[in-house]
This record gives sequence, structure tokens and C-alpha cells, in this order.
Amino acid sequence: MIENFNKLFYNYYGGFMTFCAKLKDEICNKEITRIEMICELSAMLRYDATIQKDKITLTFENGSVARRVYKDIKNIFNISPHIIIRNQKRLRNKQIYLLELKEQVSTILTNLNIFKDNKRVDIRRESLDSPEEMVAYVRGAFLVTGSMSDPSTSGYHLEYVFSFKKDALFIKNLLYEMKFDVKIIERNNKYLVYLKSAEEISDMIRMFEAPTSLFAFEDIRIYRDHKNMVNRLNNCEIANQEKSTITGLKQIEDIHYLEENDLVDLLDEKTKIVLDYRLKYQESSFQELADIISLETDYKIGKSGINHHFIKMKKLVEQHKKNDK
Repeated sequence: MIENFNKLFYNYYGGFMTFCAKLKDEICNKEITRIEMICELSAMLRYDATIQKDKITLTFENGSVARRVYKDIKNIFNISPHIIIRNQKRLRNKQIYLLELKEQVSTILTNLNIFKDNKRVDIRRESLDSPEEMVAYVRGAFLVTGSMSDPSTSGYHLEYVFSFKKDALFIKNLLYEMKFDVKIIERNNKYLVYLKSAEEISDMIRMFEAPTSLFAFEDIRIYRDHKNMVNRLNNCEIANQEKSTITGLKQIEDIHYLEENDLVDLLDEKTKIVLDYRLKYQESSFQELADIISLETDYKIGKSGINHHFIKMKKLVEQHKKNDK
């Protein structure tokens, strides 16, 4: 039966896969222990199953997750869920996978710690004895309630969506214990537990042991960080160029003021050289001006020297304007 479901999965689940779908696909292909299967299934059925007295129904849009649940139930309880695949053509064509369990319903729910004495019970922290069980539980919850934005096209965002606040709080506290700084908000009568830190999302993918997705995510992070750095440098360069242009125009205005008022001869010869070259190279920075003067004349000067001469010029202009007043 598992082989038949594999054929159905590969026949129906084709086409373009999102980053999140690829991540879940990789998670679902990882071999895990029996106790991890139980923890995963406990989370999956608790947060995604429709439970009736004599039937459990699970609905998936991701074929890999449906296959994982089918396989785990088969391995743990030796039961083959009934498989239904439906085509949904609303907005876009996609497949919906339904798994129905009609055998040993009470036994399954009891063993997965979801029902006890025919009453639904809340999951308790002490029921997860080891770090491996905690990881398996949050991994199972992610497979059925989680989503992640494509890191190459939008901001970094990973979330779990729950119908009940107590479920969201339990996962939030569990992840917080694992050192993830998750937040929780209410939206459209749902409760979202989410991460926006790229570093913590990377840590979670690593925790899920999905190396291919992790490498892809890190490659995207490196590319985006590099792109942002280049943009910042370009913006800084443009800002510096604009600043140099504005400064140069003000200095040219001061030079013309000195010329109009016959004040240039009050300056020393080296300052006059700098002012002459400023008139020739009006948009050059101080460093560029220093390099040109050093190359074309016998006067070797640096950026600070250029600044010193313009300070002398500015003081002369200000003093003359003050005296005029």
C-alpha cells in the first residue's frame, strides 16, 4: 500500500515547488525513530485532524506530508489509512490529499495522548521526555500548521498557525525553551506563532535536519546581505558625491567673492594654487583635488592640506563680510 501511495504521490505532486514545500519535502524524507514518529503524529493529529467518534480525517495540500503521515501510521499501528486525492481548481490547479482512519480510532488517539477515557486532553510539557521528542513534536506541528515565506522574494518569516490560543502558547513556550525568540499574535481568529530573525529561522531549519534547504537558505542570505551592502555603499557614494558637489559650489562662490573684492592677493601662493585648481575641477573631492595638484605641480599636498587652505579662504571671506557690515 505504501508503494501504491508513492506512485500516486509522484504522479500527482509535480510542478513548481515553493521553498516551504521543498523544506517540508526534505523533512519528510528523513528517517526517524519510532518514538519520534509518535511525537510527530501526536502533533499532526492534534492540530490538523478532524476527529469524529469512529473516524479521523486529515487533509493536506502537501503530498510529502500526507505520505509521511501515512507511513508513520502504517509503521506504528499497522493500519493503512484510506487515501483520497482530489483536484482543486479554485484560483490554481492543485491536489488535496485526504487520509481517513476508521480502524482503532480510540486506540490511536489514546496512544498519541490526544484523548483519554473518551475525553480530549491537553498536551503537557512533561509528556515530552527528551530534546529529541521536543524537536519531533514541533517538527510535526510545523509540517501541518507551519509555513515559511520564500527568502529570495520577501522578508524572512516562519510561522505556525493555530485555531486555539492554548495550542499556540504551548508551541511558543516549547520553542522558547529551545532558545527561539518567537512571538505570538492573533489574526483573523487564528493565533500565529512566528519568527522573523533570519539567523533563528536558519537555526530552526538546522534543527529539522534539512541540510539542502539550509544551504539554499544560507546562500540566499549571503546574496541578499551582499546586495544590501552594495546598495548601502552606492547610496553612501552618491551622498558623498552630492556633498562634494555642494561643497565645491560654495567654495567657488567664495573664490568669486574674493576676486570681485580684490582679496585674492591677501592669500599665500600655495592657497592660490588650490583655488585655481578648484575652479578647474569644480566637482572633485578634496582627495581628488590633492591628487591632481600633486601630479601636475611641484606642490605635494594631501586631503587635510586642501581642507586647510579652504579654511583660510573661508575665514578671509567671513572677515571681509563682517567688516562690510
